Amino acid sequence: MNVQPVVYRKRRVRRGRGFSRGELKALNLTLKRALRLGIPIDPRRRSRHEENVEALRRLLETELKGAEPPKGKEAEEP
Repeated sequence: MNVQPVVYRKRRVRRGRGFSRGELKALNLTLKRALRLGIPIDPRRRSRHEENVEALRRLLETELKGAEPPKGKEAEEP
């Protein structure tokens, strides 16, 4: 996984250690599933930033796009 959360601290922006539970909850993503996907989680963080939610949404779209089963005739062929 090549995704890093953004954290605002003392008037500056820095990379965070992991995503907060609130950011995961915004996407209906469980803690267990996030860990399975390799998404870093920081249990100490309580904030929720929209740019982190958008980064997770883009990541999940690319991850799930490759995991979809084929539809139509491709699924029927052996």
